[in-house]
Amino acid sequence: MRRFIAVAAMVAALVGADVAVAKAPPLCKNCTNLNKKYRHGIGKAHARDHTPGGPVTTFLRSDRLYRIAMSYNRGLDRDHDGIACESA
Repeated sequence: MRRFIAVAAMVAALVGADVAVAKAPPLCKNCTNLNKKYRHGIGKAHARDHTPGGPVTTFLRSDRLYRIAMSYNRGLDRDHDGIACESA
C-alpha cells in the first residue's frame, strides 16, 4: 500500500509539473506583449505581408521565434501570412 501511495504521489507531481510548463510565457499571450519586445512583429524568413495598403517589411525575420510564438498562441497570426503581430 505504501508503494502505491508513493507512486501515486510521484505521478501527481509529474502531471503538475507538465501543467506548469504548458503555460504560455507573457511574451506570447497577446500582440501587445509581443510588440513590446518586437515592435513590428515576428515573421518567417520569406514571409510577405498581406495588407491592402503598404506591406509591413520591418518585422523580425526568424523562423525559430515565429514557430515558438505560434506553438503558444496561434491567434498571433490572424491573417495566416506567416507574420505574427505585424504593425507598421
